[in-house]
Amino acid sequence: MKSKNKNDIIKSIIKIQPSGKGIIEYKNEDYKIDRKKINKALDKDIVLIKILKRKNKNKAEVIKIIERSNQKYLGILEKGNKYGFVITKNKNIYTDFFIEKNNLNKYKNEEKVLVKFKYWNNNEESPTGEIIESIGKAGETNTEIHSILHEYGLPYKFEKEILKEATNVKGEISKKEIKKRKDYRKKLTFTIDPIDAKDFDDAISFEQIEDNKFEIGIHIADVTHYVKPNTNIDKEAKNRGNSTYLVDRVIPMLPEKLSNNICSLRPNENKLCFSFIVILNYEGKIIKGKFEKTIINSNYRFAYEEIQEIIENKTKKVSKKNSLTGKEYEVNEKVYKSVITLNKLAKKLRKKRIKKGAINFDKQELKFILDKSNKPINVFFKESKESHKLIEEYMLIANKYLGELIKKTRREFVYRVHDRPDKEKLENLKIIVEKLGYNLKTEDNKFGESLNTLLNKIKGKKEQNLIDKLALRSMSKAEYSNKNIGHYGLCFENYTHFTSPIRRYSDIITHRILEQEINNKHNHKNNLENICKHISKMEQISVKAERASNKFMQVLYMNDKIGNRYKGIISGVTERGIYVEIIENKCEGMINVKNMIGDYYIYEDKTHSLIGERTKRRFQLGDVVYIRVKRANVLKRHLDFQLLK
Repeated sequence: MKSKNKNDIIKSIIKIQPSGKGIIEYKNEDYKIDRKKINKALDKDIVLIKILKRKNKNKAEVIKIIERSNQKYLGILEKGNKYGFVITKNKNIYTDFFIEKNNLNKYKNEEKVLVKFKYWNNNEESPTGEIIESIGKAGETNTEIHSILHEYGLPYKFEKEILKEATNVKGEISKKEIKKRKDYRKKLTFTIDPIDAKDFDDAISFEQIEDNKFEIGIHIADVTHYVKPNTNIDKEAKNRGNSTYLVDRVIPMLPEKLSNNICSLRPNENKLCFSFIVILNYEGKIIKGKFEKTIINSNYRFAYEEIQEIIENKTKKVSKKNSLTGKEYEVNEKVYKSVITLNKLAKKLRKKRIKKGAINFDKQELKFILDKSNKPINVFFKESKESHKLIEEYMLIANKYLGELIKKTRREFVYRVHDRPDKEKLENLKIIVEKLGYNLKTEDNKFGESLNTLLNKIKGKKEQNLIDKLALRSMSKAEYSNKNIGHYGLCFENYTHFTSPIRRYSDIITHRILEQEINNKHNHKNNLENICKHISKMEQISVKAERASNKFMQVLYMNDKIGNRYKGIISGVTERGIYVEIIENKCEGMINVKNMIGDYYIYEDKTHSLIGERTKRRFQLGDVVYIRVKRANVLKRHLDFQLLK
């Protein structure tokens, strides 16, 4: 951004903050714009800005609006006889929109709608907007999930030209193409995925080739065979960056014909793959590995629950309860031995990784049981078991091996990197866990082992979810980069993402680069830096949308439980009050400090505590409290609790 003249009058894009104030960037510094100085500018408008001279304060004001951003704003329609208002006040909008009578006919009172800016006269308090679409009745599940998608700028559907292009993609595999590839169709091969999965990125083949040698094929859908650079499908996949998994739906990166059909490694179908073929001995040592273009035909589709039952019970029988078909059945001897051996090898690989310093987060996944109308009827945490870790371990060695291979031959690549944690955050984590009765060593050479010990100790304890969350927050965020700094959490010097091209654009790029390497075509003009920044940003947006979806479902689940009493654990403390996670169902709500009767509570920053001025009663992270559900605000995705004792 350049100054236009000596008076520091500049053109800029304004961002509106939740407070209603504006902010712009000038000479690599942020300048704040008071609400009175915004001059009717809206978020992302292009505006003419005057930089104000203030001692030690970066201030500015809007002189003129050059171009409106043409954004769509989400709000609730309040409909009158002669006019209406769309109540839009949210994170980046400080005003409501006036709606003229002729724009009201198609819409109902209290509908959630999308509104677009029309004009804003100088003498009017609110801009006039035009309703362009109804999202649905406020508070209904489908409406609120659509609201989350809009809030985070995620698409609801694919445009017509992309779907049309997808219909023209042919799934038939020619004899000519088969001849180019290594044929693995006669190898024992299977997929292991969640029960409700439809897009199968990866399959595993297994063969014992000597007494102490096993050939394991890690077969990944060859998406790049069907999705070519610069096609509409490719551009949209890059724009989305990844698939987004909300509680009741998936927003796929690729159209369904590709993600669930042509590319998906469905059983008993010929499928094109990019495969990592690795020879392991019984100690879990890699004898050799290579990447190949392959064709496979998966013999079986398993759910994690089916494989877990085989591993846990050392049985060939899969019960009716865990069976995908809903009927009890028995796997054959070959499948049974393969699963047991694959698991034993995966455990040895994991043990070596952790011994080297990898951090062993056993992620607990929040899950909901939904009724036919997609309303939650139960909520629980699903643990990562041996069946999940089996698959994860083989995906890790494929990703690691490719990172190491490409590092030797290329200057640039799409690495999955994870920086060292911030020292201050680690010290804060140490203080908090010590108050909960645990030890944590934060020295560089001791932290990984000490954290793993802590994570093992808290398994099954009431504070497990809290400490897991705090530990994850203390770590740096993993991201994509063309500059390799290694992956701290996994303790890998070279690491990438190769194993999920149906749902991650990063993997499509790595497949294309790997093919260049195999064909000895060193094309370095991939604009990797910008792609890495974009897909990292889209990944974070998806994570936030997924969390918002979880939070909405939790509040909806608690909506008919007003007045119920629960035992909870304090999961957050701020000046405004305390956050409490219900132990029984992991739903989190807030007790406002204003409603904490019997004393005046003061926030102590050093100890993350609220302390009673008279009684000296202390509320801090990890404390067990009893609460009553006071209010569930589905629209704001917020639970209010009342402290009982």
